[in-house]
Amino acid sequence: LPISPIDRPTPPPVAGALNLAALPGWAEEDHLAALRAYAAGCGPSRIAVETCRDARALVVRANPSDARAFFESRFAATEVQTDDGGRGLLTAYFAPEYPARRTPDAEFDAPVLSRPANLASVGDRAAIEAGSAQSSVLAWMKAEDLFFLQIQGSGTLTFPDGRRARAAYAGDNGKTFVGIARPMAQRGLLPENGTSGDAIRGWLASHRGYEAQSVMALNPRYIFFTTKPDDGDEATGAAGVPLPARRSVAVDPSRWTYGEAAWIEADGGNLRGARASYRGLVMTLDTGSAIRGPVRADLYIGRGDAAGHEAGAVRHPLRMWRLIPRG
Repeated sequence: LPISPIDRPTPPPVAGALNLAALPGWAEEDHLAALRAYAAGCGPSRIAVETCRDARALVVRANPSDARAFFESRFAATEVQTDDGGRGLLTAYFAPEYPARRTPDAEFDAPVLSRPANLASVGDRAAIEAGSAQSSVLAWMKAEDLFFLQIQGSGTLTFPDGRRARAAYAGDNGKTFVGIARPMAQRGLLPENGTSGDAIRGWLASHRGYEAQSVMALNPRYIFFTTKPDDGDEATGAAGVPLPARRSVAVDPSRWTYGEAAWIEADGGNLRGARASYRGLVMTLDTGSAIRGPVRADLYIGRGDAAGHEAGAVRHPLRMWRLIPRG
């Protein structure tokens, strides 16, 4: 008979690595939820094929004790260091849901644009908003909502007739992403510790027109979209699998491979409304233009307004451990 995933002999230790029991917060982890996330997200990995297969066999019948034993017997942990010896950074993102229109009006006057035929020559955000892109208009949104949809990279559009469409990334203008939180604080538009996503969006909404447009233009990067009917499922990341809420992160693909398991500990967020800490097992299933470096992660919170409120307040110092399959 084949050996059960939880009855396999414990492989030899990984040199210089920690047992998972030594990770901060490991004893308090929901190990069964972690196993479900691992089994759902390990497929893209090519360095843990057997471990992934065993996790998928176990998860259909596991209890919390089995799940914990699986991780502790099959993985070791090594802490990942930043390039400069400083602290890493955790931010968060979500799958937004925004109202949209089929035709423009005074409030919904920002076009959701398809990938243009002249993508290589469209220029920066200001040029595109002036009409440089040879694109089709997929829908119309409030300007501040479109700006945040572009930051998130995908989201759901809801129309007055009840229909919903999923807007997904279809390309960009090749410009480097520039966050507007710091410039807004430096200009005195928002307080230093009051630059959450909600605060920025509120300011843009209350200063529509030239003021908001000039601030948004500080970020020259512009995202184009494709749309399809919304199936209600969770968003899909760059790894090509659905993102489990609170269990998946966007990472720098030059430092991580997709489908790896990692442990995060992020305490001490200082933005208003922030949760005190984030800690647990996550899967590396996505990336983003602002996610660069070995200890840099963007946690997927989920769909909708509540997820958006929470995600906008996440800016926490981060420690990360790579979970390495034994043997």
